[in-house]
Amino acid sequence: MSEPGPWPAVSLAQSHDILCQPGGPFEIGEAVVDGRTVRTWANAPPTLRQVFLLSRMYGPRDFLVHEEERTSFDGFARATLALAEALQADGVKPGDRVAIAMRNLPEWPVAYFATVLVGGIAVPLNAWWTGAELQYGLRDSGASVLLADAERFERVGGRLGDCPELRTTWVSRSGGAAAGARRLEAVIGAVGDWAVVDERPMPKVELTPETDTAIFYTSGTTGRPKGALGTHRNAVGSLVAGMFSLARAYVRRGETPPTPDPGGPQKAILLSIPLFHTTGCNVGLMQAVAGGAKLVMQRRFDAEDAFRLIERERITNAGGVPAVAVQLLEHPARGRFDLSSLEGISYGGAPAPPALVRRLREAFPDALPGSGWGMTETSATHTHHMGEDYVNRPDSCGPVTPVSALKVVGPDGAELPTGEVGELMAYGPNIVRGYWNNPEATAETFVDGWVRTGDLGRLDEEGFCLIVDRAKDVIIRGGENIASVEVETALYEHPAVIDAAVVARAHPVLGEEPVAVVTLRRGETVGEDALRDHVRARLAGFKVPAAIRFRPEALPRNASGKILKSELKKLFVEPAS
Repeated sequence: MSEPGPWPAVSLAQSHDILCQPGGPFEIGEAVVDGRTVRTWANAPPTLRQVFLLSRMYGPRDFLVHEEERTSFDGFARATLALAEALQADGVKPGDRVAIAMRNLPEWPVAYFATVLVGGIAVPLNAWWTGAELQYGLRDSGASVLLADAERFERVGGRLGDCPELRTTWVSRSGGAAAGARRLEAVIGAVGDWAVVDERPMPKVELTPETDTAIFYTSGTTGRPKGALGTHRNAVGSLVAGMFSLARAYVRRGETPPTPDPGGPQKAILLSIPLFHTTGCNVGLMQAVAGGAKLVMQRRFDAEDAFRLIERERITNAGGVPAVAVQLLEHPARGRFDLSSLEGISYGGAPAPPALVRRLREAFPDALPGSGWGMTETSATHTHHMGEDYVNRPDSCGPVTPVSALKVVGPDGAELPTGEVGELMAYGPNIVRGYWNNPEATAETFVDGWVRTGDLGRLDEEGFCLIVDRAKDVIIRGGENIASVEVETALYEHPAVIDAAVVARAHPVLGEEPVAVVTLRRGETVGEDALRDHVRARLAGFKVPAAIRFRPEALPRNASGKILKSELKKLFVEPAS
């Protein structure tokens, strides 16, 4: 990335006016969704069918890469249409649920697009789930078809008899017959052979922007996951939001955004975040399908493997959650690989230390840094910013896109003035319909089209959002509220700290008190008292952790990168006396 001139060249509002003018690629329109008017991307593909058709112009280019396997865009399309035909032969009709229980494999995008092209509702199940949890997802969604890899089938296979609506199970990579299931390879073949699969026609099914596409299960760290029911409009909106954020970064610098060129150099995305989350699917996968990018899959993130893939595949874009960026910075093997192809490192899904963006610019000066915020209920991206906007507001997750809205409300639901902290509520064409088969939770969370996020935050004068904490993560010490993110940020400012989390511990007098768990950088040492003094120099005394525990490894996280604070609380089982 070249050195910028005077910045910003235009205000945020002016950049939106420039990009969203009538006739432009990001022109704004309106639509009525479930009886409410929302702003929309006027020129966005109306459904994922059009997104799929966009991918066909990239025919022979590499599309999906997994370990030593790879296939082209043409191979992906042929396999997808072959599976779509098989699903219809199985009796899948519009509105039927088709569950996908796979880790990041080339078969996953095929299963997803085959389902939505026939009008089905894809149900991506968490590949980390146990057999009982997978069974819960199948029963809760009422899936009639299951598309699984061998590992997931082994976990849940003995429980499928208790899924009364399940008619058909397809299994990939089983190495042979799987009892009670069909082999997916019998229809689409092995990944390397997809390019010679017979061409099938597009399914003749009516799709609209409001057709349901997917049930993504929330990644909450407590309680039963809820299925968020999304539409074609939701999925396409996240795709365009990412394109808009990149274009806005150029305009804010006074530069002309690059024009998409199907014949130009190919981008390559390192996909380490799971496809069964909205960010992996609606952002990573959709950007690759629509933009002709190569999608290089990791089973799970490993920094040294990521370096190898960046060098081998000339990866241009990487990221996922902040922990990924931290590991790219910290791993001692980084200097052994050619990482010069990187053009962007973007992340979200969990709080990012404010110092992270500065360190990324120093280590990867040609890679545009980006940060955003969203949730399953917002179909992934709701706020985002890149480049200088992020560098100059490292504690922010960016502004909303021009088609969306964000407001801050108090306990009574009334909107609060600019700068005040309250619960964030989100609105726009990316908000899901509600929770599948759960009217009580839907009524509690969705209010007149707005979704209650459970996040505490504030908006500045320009509309940039700063997440203060999860409402449930606020620690109340003797009547004083302590935002755990604020204390975590102070801990991250210590040069020895690479990972940090603050949780509540019961106190017989104060009710709660803050305690912390940290992981130190390789080769670094620091004592508990020194870390507490470090926080005390930055925050009020009542916010200083009463105790700090050290872990030699990274803190435990769920599949979407959120720290499992319930696990960390077990380290502090004895209340203070």
